Amino acid sequence: MSSPDDLTQLAPTGTLRGGVVTAPVASAFFAVADRKGAVTGVTVDLLRVFADALKLPFELQVFANSGQVTDAVAAGTCDVAFMPHDAERAKKVDFGPAYYIIESTYLVPAGSTLESIDDVNRPGVRIIAIANTTTMRSARRTAPQASVEEVPGVEQMVAMASKGDGDAFALTHDSLAGLLPRLPGARVLPGNFQQVGIAVAVPQGRPAARKLVSGLLEEAKSSGVVRRAFDAAGFKDLPVAP
Repeated sequence: MSSPDDLTQLAPTGTLRGGVVTAPVASAFFAVADRKGAVTGVTVDLLRVFADALKLPFELQVFANSGQVTDAVAAGTCDVAFMPHDAERAKKVDFGPAYYIIESTYLVPAGSTLESIDDVNRPGVRIIAIANTTTMRSARRTAPQASVEEVPGVEQMVAMASKGDGDAFALTHDSLAGLLPRLPGARVLPGNFQQVGIAVAVPQGRPAARKLVSGLLEEAKSSGVVRRAFDAAGFKDLPVAP
């Protein structure tokens, strides 16, 4: 049972403000917006389950990349969100458990001669990554000989990839799989240069809030809620984090 004090720590305005990140194509992490602006996806479903379980009004906040939602949670203007867990983010927010483990790799455009992740780590190779993200930081760390150019979101990345404006485009396997049909001739390089959990996060200094959302997420995993959210989004083959 959550106490009134716990709820106040999690949702100080009385409304649960949940943050999600959108992209042109859905993934286990990315939500999508339709032409009317309605946002759907795994993270949206999980946050609504949290609000319903706590009997709190819900406000959905939408961001263009995971760096933006991290900053919003860190500032306390967003109460809870999901994001890739890394050491840099852990300086800004407090993490609970993960619901999915992502693997990051590269998409290469049509005509590319790059065949492996090791091939990307060469002088003159231009990596395109989304600004202020775990994947971007990992690309810089694991491919120090290449250059990394940051873009604001997935839409800009797809536009550049369609024109061959860049050599390697850094994203997660599940995200890239959905983008491939939009990029004729493009390939996803096998393997990964990063594995990390997508975890629930709250502002720092709110231990009761962290405990509350951690319990809700573990219950959602064990009860099948996360599995059903994956299935509803079309990801029947993706495993739920242990």
